[in-house]
Amino acid sequence: MTNATPIGNRATDLRNRTVDELIEAGTIVSRRVEEVMRKVPRETFAPEAGLEAVYEPWNGLVTKKDAGGRSLSSLSAPDAQAHMLEQARIEPGMNVLEIGSGGVNAAYLSEMVGPKGRVTTVDIDEFVTERSSRFLKAAGYSRVNVVLADAENGVPEYAPYDRILVTVGAWDIPPAWIEQLTDGGLLVVPLKVQGLMRTVALVRDGDRLVSESARMFGFVPMQGAGAHDSTELILGNGVTLVFDERPPSGSDQLEHVLDFAPQVIESGAGLLQGEPWATMQMWLATTVPGFCRIQTDREANANAPRPLGGGYTGMAAIDGANLAYVATRELGGTELALDVHAYGPNPNALAGNVADQLRIWDRDHRGGKGPQYLIYPMSTPDDQLPPADFVMDKRHCRVLISWPRPTGSVGRDNLHHPNHL
Repeated sequence: MTNATPIGNRATDLRNRTVDELIEAGTIVSRRVEEVMRKVPRETFAPEAGLEAVYEPWNGLVTKKDAGGRSLSSLSAPDAQAHMLEQARIEPGMNVLEIGSGGVNAAYLSEMVGPKGRVTTVDIDEFVTERSSRFLKAAGYSRVNVVLADAENGVPEYAPYDRILVTVGAWDIPPAWIEQLTDGGLLVVPLKVQGLMRTVALVRDGDRLVSESARMFGFVPMQGAGAHDSTELILGNGVTLVFDERPPSGSDQLEHVLDFAPQVIESGAGLLQGEPWATMQMWLATTVPGFCRIQTDREANANAPRPLGGGYTGMAAIDGANLAYVATRELGGTELALDVHAYGPNPNALAGNVADQLRIWDRDHRGGKGPQYLIYPMSTPDDQLPPADFVMDKRHCRVLISWPRPTGSVGRDNLHHPNHL
């Protein structure tokens, strides 16, 4: 490009560097995703940000916050966008719906479907759709349909869709998303279960969805009819428990739980520093009743009469007046042990169960591909559901999670009972 400006050259260099890093990391594996991410000028969709921030591979850019500072809209990290594009397996000529707009991902999709395909992007926020329309036109992608609407109802006027990509965090899957998807089509959605978000690729099979893959990512939450808030239980000492649903009955007994001296159980399970924790988190979330996340204000906790001990993992569980959380302990080098710290008048059973599940995860699922998700309509009765290790009922759907049965080990049916919440 002989007439390119220095800024243009810099953007191209950074774009190519980002793609190279994502290829090296194993996120980009197909030629088509590589080509579109080298071509689309990401900086056009975030003119207020510096080029280095725009092309940082692993971090997104917040484009709008509410009065409390919570992110309402963002440009997802290149890593997250590339992974979703790989999960979606976009082909030329497809009809694609993007839920949650920002512009740049719609541009990637437009390149991938080509002139015979169609892309629609929808968002509930006029600020977002106005930006997306303006930036898509500036970048040369004016063929994209930009729709201002609550995506709870999809976008029926352009349905059916071969692919639906949801780029905001979803707690539920409304019927319209399944109904507007072709049979055999793919829904890629950051789905929150037990407070843990995974970007799941789901194939429509009649009235149900079957997962192909899942990976941990964070996205700004859904707004409108699909919005969902977690419940927080403040214990004091800078410690808060967060429940994706309502806290279990008896949680009102936890007011003074941190007054008890902690009991520490060594589970025998462990991790390496830098090793992904995603399957460990989800295993605990689907096998331990009373599962929750624990958050600490580090300064307040450090100054408490009895601060929480161990490295912070954020995974916890309650049982009546008892609390247990998972902590790391350095063993030397890159090795970390997983311990259970328990509080309360009778914490032994709870702590023992958490430690048992850590051992089972370490033995059977550490480094594995993780569970399979099945999505059924909320109206599906229990006797018409297939066997599953965990069932979570949402507003519109029933989420079933099943873990692969390990070869050559004790069957899990002999070790714990499935949770049905």
